[in-house]
Amino acid sequence: MLKLRKILFPIDFSDSCIGASRYVESFGGRFQSEVTFLHVVAQQDYFSGTPDFGGIAMVETYRAGVEAANHRMKEFLSEDFKHLDVKRVVLEGDSALKTIEFATQEGMDLIMMPTHGLGPFRRFVLGSLTAKVLHDAPCPVWTGVHLEDAPPLEKISFEKVLCAVDLGEQSAPALRWAAGFAEEHGAELIVLHVVPAAETRPAKYLDRDLVETLSAEAKEEMEGLLKTLGIKARVEIRGGEPSKRAHALAEEEHADLLVIARGAVTEGLGRLRTHSYSIIRSSPCPVVSV
Repeated sequence: MLKLRKILFPIDFSDSCIGASRYVESFGGRFQSEVTFLHVVAQQDYFSGTPDFGGIAMVETYRAGVEAANHRMKEFLSEDFKHLDVKRVVLEGDSALKTIEFATQEGMDLIMMPTHGLGPFRRFVLGSLTAKVLHDAPCPVWTGVHLEDAPPLEKISFEKVLCAVDLGEQSAPALRWAAGFAEEHGAELIVLHVVPAAETRPAKYLDRDLVETLSAEAKEEMEGLLKTLGIKARVEIRGGEPSKRAHALAEEEHADLLVIARGAVTEGLGRLRTHSYSIIRSSPCPVVSV
């Protein structure tokens, strides 16, 4: 059984943040979670590029900003979340670092945030804060694009959960998370694996027998893993570029949530696997990175 006792919701008061809050409210209500609103006042926002008009004035401006953030936090979405257990925290420092530290110290089970921050021109960009949190978060991270257009709470439902894995070592945790979430909502679970060989060359140059053999082997391995984990799911094996195939299947199935596996720490440049950023950016539904 999936338990989300504590949910961390980093906020920047943007329209995307307000849209994300509807999903936070949905998750918090379903799992009876303690929800923490976290806003980090970044010092560089006040001191970088500020005209040199005196240190005292700059400090006063910064302190006024912190005070304003605390005041705004007290009222932010207070009516929407009045039936949930909500904590409101304002910290100072580097936004990503403070978010990760807070999530670690407080034992958060899930972080929920938009893929980008303020600004209409960042709709298709994975924001630096989100990227850093995805890279180092100690728990699964929920993200969503175009959340300024998120449906109202009463329209949010989960009937189909898609889980895309590469059969690496992080596949089992992602599958367990997706299965637990699907079970909680009575949703159908669909598991996707993209055959690696089918993404290396154009289709006309592929050996069809080879692709079919690799697909059959991958399906057998996936079904074996699901059996070991005690998970029932429909298995889909596709060939091509992983982010495109995940996007296509999510659209085809009208998936309500996509679950993917983050890579291991030993993978060099980052925990998130090679295709994960593009999957998150292009997904037609919110994504949980486990």
